[in-house]
Amino acid sequence: MLTLANKQALWLFLLLPLLVYYYRFLSRRGRRFIHFSTRELFPVTGNPAKFRLIRLLPVVKFTVFILLLLTLTRPQWVNEIRVEETRGIDILLTLDISGSMAAVDFKPKNRLEVAKEVIARFIEKRKTDRLGLVIFSGNAFTKCPLTVDYGILTSFLQEAAIGDIEDGTALGVALATSVNRIRHSKAKTKVIIMLTDGVNNRGEIDPRDAAKLAADFQVKVYTIGVGTEGEAPYPVVDRYGQERFIMARVEIDEALLKEIAAKTGGLYFRATDPNSLQSIFTEIDRWEKSKVNYRSFFERTELFPFLLGLAFLLLFTAETARRTILRSLP
Repeated sequence: MLTLANKQALWLFLLLPLLVYYYRFLSRRGRRFIHFSTRELFPVTGNPAKFRLIRLLPVVKFTVFILLLLTLTRPQWVNEIRVEETRGIDILLTLDISGSMAAVDFKPKNRLEVAKEVIARFIEKRKTDRLGLVIFSGNAFTKCPLTVDYGILTSFLQEAAIGDIEDGTALGVALATSVNRIRHSKAKTKVIIMLTDGVNNRGEIDPRDAAKLAADFQVKVYTIGVGTEGEAPYPVVDRYGQERFIMARVEIDEALLKEIAAKTGGLYFRATDPNSLQSIFTEIDRWEKSKVNYRSFFERTELFPFLLGLAFLLLFTAETARRTILRSLP
């Protein structure tokens, strides 16, 4: 982009008509000519090109004057460099891997398999945020700390399986573990997404106390209850070693999950099928977006030295030619 650092100097261009008028005035007054009674005193040289060059000298000087005026305006070539500054969000995914997640009410797959697929797609959509993974059932531990290496995070997610931890549903321990993992984050927005299908029945930490801890550290918690309404088929192994399915009642402590979300500024969702679970994560992805700011830096290149150099070159050439090959009388 071309710009002028000293635009006030453009007013000097008003002198150009005066300069042209003054030159024409001098020409009419004969200040640049000597009159002779006859042209025989000066034989024709037969070089009309030289005459044209002599007449061009005032145009060259006029051009030099314009270049000097342009030099005073300080023309600059400006390159704008935009630097993207992203304020990322830290998101900890807290996933229930208790035995009840083996229910196949999200046909044809069980709850855990569908949850991992949806979470994997959620991870793929994030660009600059740090994400981590906590898994829990009767206890909880950090499967993957906060990272921007989404490949390794997805790998740890796929490894999570029912039976990795003693069975049960320790919601308080899971939430406290997640808060402890994310509380030292320097991100402006800290989010926990807790997905479970059960009722708190294990652990020494009350989920409400863990929710208060999250609120104290300004951690927003989204809670998701997974499971159909009523009953769901659960796989069991009979005494003959054969797997079969029995219908069991779906028990989700929705009141507790709503309370946890409300205390921390989050929301509670209920997913009763794969599509609704996908919609929930799509909504969370839409709400919890990173803020991208831009800072602009300007790289300026001064052009007036080139104009000044060109003006002096033209002036030197014109004056040298006028005193040598283009000499004239007077």
